[in-house]
Amino acid sequence: MAQPEPPATRNLAGHLIYVVFTALLQYDKEKKNFQEGIEMVSPEYFDHTILKPEATKAAVEKICREALAHGFASVCVNEFYTSYVAELLRGSGVKVCTVVGFPLGMTSTKVKCFETDCAVDEGAQEIDMVINVGALKDKDYDYVQSDIAQVKAACKGKAILKVIIETCLLTEDEKVKACELAMAAGADFVKTSTGFSTGGATAEDVALMRAVVGDQLGVKASGGIRDRETAEKMLAAGASRLGTSATVAIVGGEE
Repeated sequence: MAQPEPPATRNLAGHLIYVVFTALLQYDKEKKNFQEGIEMVSPEYFDHTILKPEATKAAVEKICREALAHGFASVCVNEFYTSYVAELLRGSGVKVCTVVGFPLGMTSTKVKCFETDCAVDEGAQEIDMVINVGALKDKDYDYVQSDIAQVKAACKGKAILKVIIETCLLTEDEKVKACELAMAAGADFVKTSTGFSTGGATAEDVALMRAVVGDQLGVKASGGIRDRETAEKMLAAGASRLGTSATVAIVGGEE
């Protein structure tokens, strides 16, 4: 099956047609990989996550120990724990990931940049920011793009930027536009969800986001990924990173 070209026009129908073809191609590829014995759900795909407000220092330490033992991509925490996680992970290949504007995205750009600046100074190597969903729905695209671009600048070249678009709150057209704005602003990833809204990641949204960004950006699926089957579906749809607190169980370890 020949791979279709990305749609020339930015209309929803074109994107959805492209999504169907690319998702089928990816499924065929991953099915072949499984048949050849290639492991799909690998630890380096995962951001081991602890973002609940009741998270204790002991719970965060446990997450870090698990991430070190399994070789996860990162540990994702609220900014309060950034320096502590950086200390625990120092010298390892596991990155420190901090959320910004979380979970609503409705703080000002100045506040998001201040959060980012603090997190990077305290050792964050990845920043997961939430867009201003209201501004996107108001079609204030200049603001949304500028919001992302200024947070990217605040990363100071020391951290990559993942942009949470909160797909459960968006129409299909809005999902496409959010991904386009993230690309234009210089983001490194687009991410489906905070996990704190009305829904989480779906394979359909991941496939749509991958169709929009192509190979220019990573795609992170997060929210509701609690078992291996769901993780496999997200990866087959085009995710290059997964965010979950159920990481140890998914990769086959013990809780």
